Amino acid sequence: MLKWSLAFFLIAIVAAIFGFTGIAAGAASIAKVIFFIFVVLWLLLLVLGVTIFKKN
Repeated sequence: MLKWSLAFFLIAIVAAIFGFTGIAAGAASIAKVIFFIFVVLWLLLLVLGVTIFKKN
């Protein structure tokens, strides 16, 4: 997921350099959403991992 976020971020940068502001804004918002989904899933797995290892 982090790779997808980075890919959309790079697309947004390239589109912004060439002046395609609509495409750049769309790609940046997609990258932001995917990144935050990644962070939430990572935190969820971190909490679950800590609780599982704490029981043993």
